Amino acid sequence: MEKNNLKKLKLEIQVEAKKGIDFIISGGILWLAISFIWLQEFSSYNKSIITFMVAALMLPLAFALSKLFSTNWKIKNNSLQPLGLWLNFAQLIYFPILVFVLLEQPDNFIMAYAIITGAHLFPYAWLYEDIGYAITAIIISIGSLGIGLYFSPENFWIIPLFTSSLLFLLSLKILFLKRTSHLKN
Repeated sequence: MEKNNLKKLKLEIQVEAKKGIDFIISGGILWLAISFIWLQEFSSYNKSIITFMVAALMLPLAFALSKLFSTNWKIKNNSLQPLGLWLNFAQLIYFPILVFVLLEQPDNFIMAYAIITGAHLFPYAWLYEDIGYAITAIIISIGSLGIGLYFSPENFWIIPLFTSSLLFLLSLKILFLKRTSHLKN
């Protein structure tokens, strides 16, 4: 594949998928809801189970937002198109780690989940040619670890709130850059 052709394929995905804005905003909304779950007086194990259930709403919510933002999930004749979905599903491979943490250290479940969520954003920096994804991935992953090490488990609601905030900041960056790129053209 020629370099110019690869760049053209990536640009088409960036424009049609609008740099994944529907997924980023969905993630921000769900992580905000998860922060409220972790404010409750349930056991960490029960909060983790509820977190899994809430997270299952990711694809339906992203699909609904794709209609609002007019994003295209299927770009015909673009050989890179399946990559975005595969990168998203890649985080599912790490779920056995979450199951282990759930069963052995449920207090740390939300930290591990946030680290996995943050880290899975990293390759999108290449696909969307947007350093914001890499920065967000690093800050969520390292920040969640820091919060988990510094705060006691009863304050772990801060981790999903932190994650949600960074996802919303990334979505604002994506939307702002989209607007300013239209002004330049």
